[in-house]
Amino acid sequence: MADIRMASAQGRWILLTTVLGSSMALLDSTVVNVALPRIGRDLDADLAVLQWTVNAYMLTLAGLILLGGSLGDRYGRRKVFVVGVVWFAAASLLCGIAPNTGVLIAARALQGVGGALLTPGSLALIQASFHPDDRSRAVGLWSGFGGMGAAIGPFLGGWLVDGPGWRWVFLLNVPLAVVCVPVALRHVPESRDKLTHGRFDVLGAVLGALALALVTYALIEAREASVVVVLSAVVGVAAGVAFVMVERRRPDPMMPPGIFASRQFTAVNLVTLCVYAALGGFFFLAALQLQVVSGWSALAAGTALLPTTVLMLLLSARSGELAEHIGPRIPLTVGPLLCAAGMLLMMRVGPDTSYLADVLPAVLVLGFGLVTLVAPLTATVLASVDVGRAGLASGINNAAARVAGLVAVAALPLLTGMGPEAYRSATAFDDAFRQAMGWCAGLLVAGAAVAFATVRRPAPDCTHPECLTHSSVLAPPLEGEQTRKRLG
Repeated sequence: MADIRMASAQGRWILLTTVLGSSMALLDSTVVNVALPRIGRDLDADLAVLQWTVNAYMLTLAGLILLGGSLGDRYGRRKVFVVGVVWFAAASLLCGIAPNTGVLIAARALQGVGGALLTPGSLALIQASFHPDDRSRAVGLWSGFGGMGAAIGPFLGGWLVDGPGWRWVFLLNVPLAVVCVPVALRHVPESRDKLTHGRFDVLGAVLGALALALVTYALIEAREASVVVVLSAVVGVAAGVAFVMVERRRPDPMMPPGIFASRQFTAVNLVTLCVYAALGGFFFLAALQLQVVSGWSALAAGTALLPTTVLMLLLSARSGELAEHIGPRIPLTVGPLLCAAGMLLMMRVGPDTSYLADVLPAVLVLGFGLVTLVAPLTATVLASVDVGRAGLASGINNAAARVAGLVAVAALPLLTGMGPEAYRSATAFDDAFRQAMGWCAGLLVAGAAVAFATVRRPAPDCTHPECLTHSSVLAPPLEGEQTRKRLG
């Protein structure tokens, strides 16, 4: 373990490269939704293509993020991080020059692979490089600067879509990588986990990704009701069952089933599935609603949703402190209910919408709901398992959130009767959007009910999160293996 101090030049370089790397993935998750209507028009794509533009990335990211962290521990965190940044940038370049929808979707899937390599690596590099006395401050700065990038993302993405064009949403990642990689190679020390042993669970990763891919395909293409769709659903479910069986029998599984022996851990992940399914569906559809139905520009639509990220950036740390005093049960119950109220308020958004009267109240209520629940959710996940499994628990929870968003983006258009050309018709999309907000609100209420019934105050000597400032609205923050312990 290195003993680099924050005040040193090397410490500042390490912070810069990890912020740049994680910002690539954060920016991508916040700006692509804003670009979807323009992508659809330019490439003459139907709604299914827009769904795949989001889900191809989420699919590979969710399926491989646990494996990505393990690769860094085994082969070198800096090495895997740099490979992830280069991979992500190359895939982004391919997205930016994609001549058709097939190439775009394939490139998005490749982006997700790069994201699975660099996302866990950025935090792991900080934890492995800095002196223990400076580590918490370094993580806080990394999280805060990353949050600023996430806050800028929707504004920047909207400006690019309205100006140079949607392709620059992806091409923006290339110059970030050009700066990030040389700095990492020159200033970031290499580190490994010397205790890592055993084989990688490649079979588990393949089965998990295959199950997600086939089920997602079946949901998106279900309108056709063809033999291929039915077969995809059946094989996808079978692959999911096989994944569970393989994980139970392997000596070094990617997702050890024993971790779910903790009732609290299982319950909090159920809450995560409900909450982030609703959020994934909301952010996919809201950007379309504001542009297709309300007639707003991409810049206006992206900026309209900005208050949620700003509120999380400013208030999430205080929310975490409050939850430590009163316990996680109330925040994890009230937070989803506030988010549900925000989504019900979004039903007022339609033609001739006023930002101050219609959109802002909904976004603010949603933002306060996220502030209330995200920090306690992360803390409860870490507190519900043994200290040695804190990093694994965080990774599973993060993957669960991304899987939930993936399924929601695939399923909501089907549940609300959106046809392939729905996003080209303001009337058709408006009706389906209102139904979707009802589904999302219902999921959030279900999550609140699970939290109220199952979540309890953790032990005073449990593991506590290092990431105290949260800004991502599509997944809870990752925590590494070296988490803080405080005695209450």
